[in-house]
Amino acid sequence: MPMEQTTYKAGSPPAQENTEPASGAPLPAYMSEVYDWAYINPRHVRLLDRNSAVSVLLFGNAERLMRRYLEQIQPGGRVWQMAHVYGDLVSRAARKVGENGHFLLTDITGIQIAHARRKLAPYPWAQLVQCDAASWAPEKTYDLICSFFLLHEIPDARKRAVVDRALAGLAPNGAALFIDYHRPAWWQPAGWILRWVNAKLEPFAHSLWNTEIRDFATHADNYIWEKETLFGGVYQIVKARPK
Repeated sequence: MPMEQTTYKAGSPPAQENTEPASGAPLPAYMSEVYDWAYINPRHVRLLDRNSAVSVLLFGNAERLMRRYLEQIQPGGRVWQMAHVYGDLVSRAARKVGENGHFLLTDITGIQIAHARRKLAPYPWAQLVQCDAASWAPEKTYDLICSFFLLHEIPDARKRAVVDRALAGLAPNGAALFIDYHRPAWWQPAGWILRWVNAKLEPFAHSLWNTEIRDFATHADNYIWEKETLFGGVYQIVKARPK
């Protein structure tokens, strides 16, 4: 059953950092079984939600990857970011959208929404919706829809659903941007670290080493696809635009 949505305006955070959807529906099993350590446990969330942690986790490439996303945002546009990201990325994205635009942030967990509300409080043009991006669709279309390191954290069936939702939500001249992991080149030492991480902590990440993001789209031929890899193939930036 699709999870119900709860919509918030950017502003003061709720008094309590809930970890489950406000609708009362349980989180998907994989979230609590696999990612409690990273996205649900309040102590760990407070520890990880800072730029320094993101930089370490991305082998020093966080700023480089974030800039690739921010460069795609046009002031005054409509931007949907499909999941909260630790550090100050959501603040920077909303600030670049500006008061003449609209910034939508969705996330499946209450604690992530709570952290995002604090960051987005200065930006009244920002909207937060607690929902599952794999099964929720906005009422309007967007100029830019970004999945920033979301796909590697979800099972393949949800990868397909998220990619399809992003493509379906585009305005005629819009673009979907997927920034995530990729198969490293054989010579890239980080690849061996990531093999261990995937085996122990990130069981859904390895499929991005073997499957193109384009191939998760149901109607891929209806879009123009561009792909760039960074850091010896560890990361990929994939952009899709309607034909």
